[in-house]
Formats: sequence, C-alpha cells, structure tokens
Amino acid sequence: MDGILAVWKPEGWTSHDVVAKVRRILKMKRIGHAGTLDPMVTGVLPLCLGRATRVVEYVQERPKSYEAVLQLGIATDTEDITGTVIEQQSSVTVTEEAIREALLRFVGEIEQVPPMYSAVKIDGKRLYELAREGKTVERKSRKVTIHQIDLINVQLELEQPKITFSVVCSKGTYIRTLCVDVGKALGVPATMAHLTRTMSGGITKESCLTLEQIEELQQSGQLSEHLIAADEAITHLAKAVVPESIGRLALLGQKVSLSHADREASSSEDGQLIRLYNDQSLFLGIYQIDQKLAVFKPVKVFSA
Repeated sequence: MDGILAVWKPEGWTSHDVVAKVRRILKMKRIGHAGTLDPMVTGVLPLCLGRATRVVEYVQERPKSYEAVLQLGIATDTEDITGTVIEQQSSVTVTEEAIREALLRFVGEIEQVPPMYSAVKIDGKRLYELAREGKTVERKSRKVTIHQIDLINVQLELEQPKITFSVVCSKGTYIRTLCVDVGKALGVPATMAHLTRTMSGGITKESCLTLEQIEELQQSGQLSEHLIAADEAITHLAKAVVPESIGRLALLGQKVSLSHADREASSSEDGQLIRLYNDQSLFLGIYQIDQKLAVFKPVKVFSA
C-alpha cells in the first residue's frame, strides 16, 4: 500500500501511538508521520505509507495551520494547560482591540525560544528529558514565520479570559510559545489551553479519517481508495513534463536534459527541486535542476 493516509489524531495519543496503531491495522512497517503533534493536540496527522515515506521531509516543509485557545492569567512550566502552574493572576482585564493589536505584532518572521518541554536536542539530550530532571538550560532562539493570524473569538467576561485564534505558520513553530509570547505582549501570564491542527501538507480535516474509520475501511478492503498520492502532497514543488521515452531513462535514475521539458522548467533556478512527470501523467519522482550541466538530476525516483 503506497500513498498518504490522512489521520485525525485523537487527544491523548502521541504521534508514535498513532503510527503504531496504523501499523497493526495495516500489518505493514513502512509508515512515517509528517510532523509530530503533542498528546493533548488533536488534528491533521499525515501518515506516509510505503514508497510515500520518501516524501515525508518535503511534506513537513510546507506551512501548517492551527486553531488555538489561549488562556490569560496563568502560566505553566510546559506552556500548555497540562503543566504545573508557575504564575497566576486571578483577574485579568484586556480589550478586544488590544488582543487584535498583540496578535498582529507576530505576523511575519519572528524569533522563538523553544520551550523546555520540547523534542529539541542540546548536547545529545532532548529538552523534555532535561526538564523532567528539573533542569533548565539556555536555548538559542529560532526564526519562524507566521504567515497569517486571525482572531476567532474572545471570552473577556471570564476572570482568566480565553482567546481563540487561527494561525498559518512555518515548520518548527511552537504554538505554545506563541501563546505565551502573546500574553507577554499583553502584559499578563498566558498558556495554551487547547490546540487543533487544521492543515498539514496541504491536507485538511475533510480528507482525514479517524482510527476507527481506518480500521473499518481496511477490513472492508476500501482503505486504498482514501489514500492521497505522494505527489499530491508536494504540489509546492514546481512541475516539469518530459516525453514518455525520456521518462523511461529518468526512471532508471539517469540524468535528463532540460531541453526535453517545457521552456519554463528548463529555465528554472539552479538547485531547484521539481516534480517530474512523463506526458502520460506518470509521476517519475523528485529531481533537481542543474543549470551548469543543463540536466534534471534524480533525487527521489519513483519507479513503476
């Protein structure tokens, strides 16, 4: 079975738990997920099956979108509601206008310091392992991009107001940290109360299946009909088409002259990755433009 299986991850499960469950259902080992989700987070978790595992790294590079609930007046050691409270403010007064202004300050390229409870490695050890030992270490800030952020709802009548917002962001963005930083911009402690990933790799909730549905469809022999082709999840890469006869050479892992493709593809930027197809719409794989040699160089060949 080859392709991408879009799973709606339930709350309380790790991404590894989901992969292990699907491995048992499908009785196959070659499965990889495209982007880890914390146990408390629900939402879109693309699983790459079989040969589609070869595009995991490219799927992960694409922007992701989330819907988050931020709670003001409380801060925790994990930056989400599951952690130990380290600061609390019983009564918080903010305006919707101030909230909107604070959110907009984070649109664009920003710096984030990874939370201690994260999988980032420092000196060979993951931060969450150090955090569980009661240690706090200095972390370098990272650049991430917030493409879009929109306020959905505010509950200002609460003693500790809740703010619901949606965000489209780059790979590596910690929404927990974003919630904390928005609180700092408002001058109050904050934590993430809830998070749902609404899009990953261009895949949305509408394409997702629950674990129960996956099991039922597998038993009825219909699951393969719900798989997404590997190349459909990497449409952010440019596309080039070559004649079928040339495509046969490409499938053998040979370099292919740029002159066999359309003019736009042949003039692409040096080093650019593209999806290569033959003129029968068969996906041949991921290739790289080499303008010096004027060829497509194979990176990931998807032979028939």
